[in-house]
Amino acid sequence: MTFTDEIKCIINEKRRTYQALSEQVWDYAEMHFGEVKSAELLSQALANEGFTVTRGVAGLKTGFIGSYGSGKPVIAFLGEFDALAGLSQKKDRTVHDPIVANGNGHGCGHNLLGVGSLAAAFAAKEYMIKHQLKGTVRYYGCPAEESGNGKAYMAREGCFNDVDAAFSWHPHSCNAVQHLSSNAVIEARFTFKGVSAHAAALPELGRSALDALELMNVGVNYLREHMADKARIHYAVTNSGGVSPNVVQSIAEERFLVRSPKPDEVKKLFERVVNVAKGAALMTDTKMSVQIEGGCCNLIPNTALHKVMAAFMEEIGYPKLSVKDEAFIKAIYASLGEPEKTFAMKQLNAQQKDKIGQAPLADWVFPCPEHDLFMEGSTDVSDVSWNVPTAQCVTATWAFATVPHTWQVVAQGTQDYALNAALFAAEAMACTALKAVQDPDLLKEAKRELKERLAGDVYECLIPSNVTPPTF
Repeated sequence: MTFTDEIKCIINEKRRTYQALSEQVWDYAEMHFGEVKSAELLSQALANEGFTVTRGVAGLKTGFIGSYGSGKPVIAFLGEFDALAGLSQKKDRTVHDPIVANGNGHGCGHNLLGVGSLAAAFAAKEYMIKHQLKGTVRYYGCPAEESGNGKAYMAREGCFNDVDAAFSWHPHSCNAVQHLSSNAVIEARFTFKGVSAHAAALPELGRSALDALELMNVGVNYLREHMADKARIHYAVTNSGGVSPNVVQSIAEERFLVRSPKPDEVKKLFERVVNVAKGAALMTDTKMSVQIEGGCCNLIPNTALHKVMAAFMEEIGYPKLSVKDEAFIKAIYASLGEPEKTFAMKQLNAQQKDKIGQAPLADWVFPCPEHDLFMEGSTDVSDVSWNVPTAQCVTATWAFATVPHTWQVVAQGTQDYALNAALFAAEAMACTALKAVQDPDLLKEAKRELKERLAGDVYECLIPSNVTPPTF
């Protein structure tokens, strides 16, 4: 039996356990920092497997670390389990059909993500016991990836200081290592406070917080012309001050995400956004306050680990689809819009396009890129990658061209092929981690590369030290 076959057997022995855990987290569909049931479920699974579990790490009510073994090297697997608002969807349905109107749903597949990483941790532990390998296996239960950046709090509090290598993955519509950088981000809430008044009888006595909010948005729109091409600014109004137009709104709030490729760049851009908000308050004679609620750095890829992981993915191969799988995948693909399909097809060569024409699921593995790619979005895995060599992959848990953060992702979250793809990721992560455990030169090269990429930069969390994780 080959090394990869052994890992596959270890993981497949507990397939039913992983299926039950994943489906339970899918059912819970809990939002950022409020994943109480999901965190307890996964913590108990770790305890049942013999891991020592520490709950409430880094001040995170739903953050935890499971540890097995002792000494060096220390390998970490990163798990997520938060859902998204407004994406409730019934399982086994290929049309939009919410369980609860405007309810939560796992629109990014984190029910699979957390369990896939758990399977990798369990497999690494069992292999190390069987082959009498020294070292420590850790599973990091990381809340609030979608909003709030739980891993950044963990990194800020030194939770990764003694880790030698970290591994993660993400559901996707293709199979590849995530050899890319990303935007750093600062998340903040802006609050404007004014004075209410009768909007018709005594408008001169009012000071409109809503006017200030709208002026801020106009100012930020003008700012977009004068920022770096890869930078991004998004916002959502969370409190417009009321529903009565004959009342001058005395309070208004909105949340902003400010992104740019480097931490120092995003801090400067954020300062400009704050200045726009100050100007809006000055124009309306209102008071403005800003509170940073999250943030993370840019992702640091690792060529040494990614080449090994890509090779293992190619050797293991994507799991075979059943007739039932193919039918569901085709139905989901049919529900997608033409712009999504056209955009996704542009990323493929002629042979790959032909395969998608036969069955709309990418079952091949893309090779490790020769050069770093770039992701306009952000991930709190970045803060781990600044502290320890980190490798990630994506696997095809979704029909080709499926867009993240949609009901189609939620609908696919409990399908057999989705779980099989999650366990495919687990196999690749476990094999790469165990290769690092048994090959000191690989770890040494990965650490050397991280130091070279940082080029003297020192990690600084973008979440200020006085900001504590919110609780729900």
